[in-house]
Amino acid sequence: MISKSQTKMLRQLESKKHRQALQRFVAEGPKVVGDLMATSEPLLVVATEAWFASHGHRLRCDTAVVSDDELRRISFLQHPQQVLAVFPLPSYDRCEEAGTLISSRLCLALDGVQDPGNVGTIIRIADWFGISHIFCSPDTADAYSPKVVQATMGSIARVRLTYTPLPPLIDSLPAGTPVYGTLLDGDDLYSTPLTPAGLLVMGNEGNGLSAEVTALVTHRLLIPPYPPGHATADSLNVAIATAICCAEMRRRMK
Repeated sequence: MISKSQTKMLRQLESKKHRQALQRFVAEGPKVVGDLMATSEPLLVVATEAWFASHGHRLRCDTAVVSDDELRRISFLQHPQQVLAVFPLPSYDRCEEAGTLISSRLCLALDGVQDPGNVGTIIRIADWFGISHIFCSPDTADAYSPKVVQATMGSIARVRLTYTPLPPLIDSLPAGTPVYGTLLDGDDLYSTPLTPAGLLVMGNEGNGLSAEVTALVTHRLLIPPYPPGHATADSLNVAIATAICCAEMRRRMK
C-alpha cells in the first residue's frame, strides 16, 4: 500500500521545480523502468503484485504494492502499465569535456525545442543512432518530465542530457569543429560533405534556430523536398528532421 507522503511526493514530481528540489524523477511502465533499473538504482517502486512477482527480488529500495485502480490514481499516464518508479535525477548540469566530446564524435543540441513528445522522440532517435550526448538550451523542454521520459521508451537511460546556453558552448569548441544546423537556405543534406564528428543543432518547432545559434553554424543543411520545386509543407517536424539528418550522417560513416 502506498502512503500519503509517497503519493504527495509523486504528485510534486510532475513539476520541474520540485524535480530539481528533490533531485528525482518518475518513470512508468515495464520497458522504461526496466531500462532505467539497468543503469540506476530506483528510490521507490510502486507496482502491482504481478510486476513484483517477476522483479521484486532485485530491489533494495522502498516499495509499495498497489492494485490496478490505485496505480491508475497516481499515474501520469492515461493507461498505466503495472509499475511506476522514482529515480535519482542525473547530475549532468555541466560537461567539462564538451569540447573534446563534440570534436571526437557526433553529438546533438536542441535549441528551444519545447514539445515534450518531440524531445522524448529525439532522445530515442539519438539512442538508436549511437549518439550518447545531447546538449539542450535552457528553454528546451525538461527531459525528466513524465511526458518526455515516457516518450523516450527507455532511451533516457542511455543518453546523457546537459542543459546549458548553446552560444557559449559552441564558442568554446576547438577550432574547426563542425557545427551543423538545418536551415531553409542551407545546402542539400545529401550532397554536402559530412563528418562523423561534430554538433548537429536542431531548432524550435515554430521558429527554427535562434539568431545567436544560427550565426555560429558552420555547415548549413537543408533536407530537400521531393520533387524539387513543387508545393509542399512549410517544414518538417523537428524529430523527423533529426532522424533524417542522423540517418544520413551515420550512412556516410560506412
